[in-house]
Parts: sequence; C-alpha cells; structure tokens
Amino acid sequence: QVQLVESGGGLVQAGGSLRLSCVASGRTFTGYAAGWLRQAPGKEREFVAAISSSGTATGYADSVKGRFIISRDSDKNTMALQMNSLKPEDTAVYYCAARRGVVSYSLYYRADDYAYKGQGTQVTVSS
Repeated sequence: QVQLVESGGGLVQAGGSLRLSCVASGRTFTGYAAGWLRQAPGKEREFVAAISSSGTATGYADSVKGRFIISRDSDKNTMALQMNSLKPEDTAVYYCAARRGVVSYSLYYRADDYAYKGQGTQVTVSS
C-alpha cells in the first residue's frame, strides 16, 4: 500500500508558476511509475504528466507540453510537477498518482491506470 500526499497548490495569476510536490509513504517508491492527474469542476479526471519508475522516461498531455515538467527523487520518495506559464484553464484539483511499473521505462497515460492516488491539491489560475 502506498500513501500519497500532495502540497504546493494555491492561487496564481495567469503566466505565473507553481511547483507541486508529492510525498509517498507506506512502502518504497522504487519500482513505481508515477504521474499527475487533474480534475476541473464539472469535468472528468484527466492525465497531466507521467514519469517512469526509473525516472528516465516522461510523458505529457498535449495541453501542458512545454510548460510543465515532472520529476522524481525515488531515494527521497518524492515527486514534483513544475508548472510554468499557467493558464486559467489549468485551474483544477491536482492529484499525485502511482502504480507498479511493468518495466523501468513504462509510462501510464490514463487516470484508471493508477492504483494509488492522493487527496489532491487545488490550483487556481486567475486571468
């Protein structure tokens, strides 16, 4: 069982930046692929970014590509999402997610792919 706790959300103006963090506990983060999901009001939860268990592979939703950067430190059981050039449409609750990776470079692009999810952190981008 993996417990995930997000932090770093808040209110920011359009064009600004935020850095989200996720801390994993319960068991080692090693061997787990991870990602960030988000859910805006009235919309389904959607994929944002993914990182392989090895940390060598990353993937992004088209809507955030070039603006967001996902990273991890498995030794510290942490993961981060650096969000730059934020837009009002990025407003959502952001969730940290994880699952066992099939191979060290596996990436997962669907919310349902992840067995573990945190409680979420609110990100609000004002225009």
